Amino acid sequence: MGMGFSRRALLARGGTGAAALLGGSALGSLAPSASAAPTGDTPSDGDLAYARLLVAVELLAIDFYDNAIDSKHFTGAAFANLRKARADEKRHYDAVAAILMDAGQTPATADDIDFSYPRAAWVKRGSVARLGSRLEALFLGAYLGAVDGFDADAYTQLAARAAASEAQHLSVLSAAAGGSRLGSALPRPLTIDRVSDALDVYTS
Repeated sequence: MGMGFSRRALLARGGTGAAALLGGSALGSLAPSASAAPTGDTPSDGDLAYARLLVAVELLAIDFYDNAIDSKHFTGAAFANLRKARADEKRHYDAVAAILMDAGQTPATADDIDFSYPRAAWVKRGSVARLGSRLEALFLGAYLGAVDGFDADAYTQLAARAAASEAQHLSVLSAAAGGSRLGSALPRPLTIDRVSDALDVYTS
C-alpha cells in the first residue's frame, strides 16, 4: 500500500499502524539491544515527530540502496560499499523505529510507502551516484537537524552517530559521481519542514 507524505501526516502524533505512519554504522552499532528510550523516560512529542521523520528518511535510504544494487552498474569495492551502506541504513532504521515502539506506536515500513525517482535515475552508474549524493546530503542534513531537534540526550547522541555514518556514505557516492570525497567543513542541518518537503519529491 503506497502513501504520500505531508507535513501534517508526518508530524501527527499518537496512534498505531499505517494510519499513524509518520505516526553497524561505520562507528559501531546504532541499533539498541532492547530499548532506544532513555531509562524511565517517555519520548516527548517533539522526539516522536523527529523519530517519524527519520523512519521515513531511512525507508527512502534503504529503497535507494536496494535499487542501486539491483541496477548492476557497480562491481567490486563499489558494490561492497553499496551493500555496507544499505546495512548501515537498516541499523539506523531499527534505532529510530525503536523510539516510536517505546511510545506504543507502530513505525512505518516499506509496505506503507511507494517511492518514485527521476526517470533516468538507474540508467547508468553516474546517474545512480548523482542521485545517491543528493539523497545522502538530505539524510545528513536530516540527522544534523535532529541533533538540535531531539529533546532527550540519548536521541541526540543517536542522531549525531547516524550523521557521521551518513557523511561517510555521502563521501563515497560523491566520489563515484565524479565529485570530491571531502564536503563542507560544517555541513548545514535541515529543519524538519525542509526534510519533509524533500521527502514529498520522492513519493508517488
